[in-house]
Amino acid sequence: MRTKSSISGVRPRGTGRVRTRAAVGLSVAALAAGATTGAGPAAAQPKTAAAAQPRAAAAAVADCSAAYKIEQKLAGGTTWRMCWRYDSKAGLVLNDVSYQPKGESVPIKVLNSARLAQIDVPYDDGSVEYDDLTGFGFAQGLVNLAPGECPGGTIKTVKVPDAWDPQHPNVNGLCTTTRSRGHAYRMQGDSANKVYQAQGTDLLVYTVNQVGWYEYMTEWRFQDDGTVNMNVGATGSLSYDDYDAGDGRGWPIGKGAKAYATSHSHNVFWRLDFGLDGSSKTKVEQYDSKVTAPAPGQHAPTNKTTRTKVTKELAGDAKTYRWWRVVSATGKNKDGHPRSYEIVPGATTRYPGRGFTKHDVYFTQYNKCEQFASNNTGGCPAGSGKSVDTWVNGQTLTHPIVWMNVGFHHIARDEDQQPMPIHWQGFAIAPRDVTAMNPLTPDELAWQNGHWRPRS
Repeated sequence: MRTKSSISGVRPRGTGRVRTRAAVGLSVAALAAGATTGAGPAAAQPKTAAAAQPRAAAAAVADCSAAYKIEQKLAGGTTWRMCWRYDSKAGLVLNDVSYQPKGESVPIKVLNSARLAQIDVPYDDGSVEYDDLTGFGFAQGLVNLAPGECPGGTIKTVKVPDAWDPQHPNVNGLCTTTRSRGHAYRMQGDSANKVYQAQGTDLLVYTVNQVGWYEYMTEWRFQDDGTVNMNVGATGSLSYDDYDAGDGRGWPIGKGAKAYATSHSHNVFWRLDFGLDGSSKTKVEQYDSKVTAPAPGQHAPTNKTTRTKVTKELAGDAKTYRWWRVVSATGKNKDGHPRSYEIVPGATTRYPGRGFTKHDVYFTQYNKCEQFASNNTGGCPAGSGKSVDTWVNGQTLTHPIVWMNVGFHHIARDEDQQPMPIHWQGFAIAPRDVTAMNPLTPDELAWQNGHWRPRS
């Protein structure tokens, strides 16, 4: 899926899997094609976020103008607030993300910033490897969204920095909307006299960026229970130039066994800068559990969980019974427990071909110039390394940055044509002790906190 005609207005991935820069990016016709329900300001270098059904908030954490603010109160009473801007390489960046469930008088800040940090695409035959964010115009490939692609929501105009066509930099490409996710909980208890259940709702924020034949949907899903899901979906089209069996291991597409689509990997990185309770001085902890066989007289195996404080930079590998959390250094919930967010890895195929893809998560000390997980263009001094693995060098973590790597090995199939069904890769962060109880707890159950006993 490498070559795309420059007529479409994106950088072509040329014949022989060589990409060259298109002279003109988004055509006037393409810009006019995407009708929208709203338009944001066209000021260069925007600082903040467009509003999805904005509402006033006296204690809002997001420090940005209304045009660049996203604020949404969901059906369960939870309000998410954040600012957005658009980076010339990373694309959509979310800043000052806060979460305010019902019962909390002020917003709880979660993230200073969140964004993509690289999409690394090596081909199985070794012929090419693309760094889509820093090398191949991911941000400039932002496309217009039609109203039907943002059901019930608002599409905002984004001024794309370094647009391929400087005369037409504005793209109607940012959707904010809400969506049901099904049951948030269900509890029947000891009798059928009362069933407690609620349907969960999410705030969705997303863009679509075209790079060659691929169209990447970058989706941020903010749940009413405080969970944040980060996903990248790849769709678009299989490139006709790649039906050459170049890797010797491709999959036959079409009639017979002549056209073999070349296999490749998508290694997607995210960069998260936590600011729990308004402080960047968060802590990182790793938890590992060990299961042992039943001892004499026991009916089942035992399981012991051990906490390790991560005080130095770390390249971490996900394992069974291992997880990490980022802990607030300043805030506690109403039960007196430190607030934290747990990192929940998604399905992944870890790519062993590069040093920066050999681990699932990296925790590094904040450095302003460390912006992209590979082929970094942040302006670091010479000799400081160009990828995230080289930045793990033993520094003490006082302001940790989380880099998450999720891989997908794409071996094409007949069903990938035409167009290609979207395939997703991503992960989540889940609140752990951010609130004293389920933030969606119905009022009549609010007294059942801790070791409660039935009322007489």
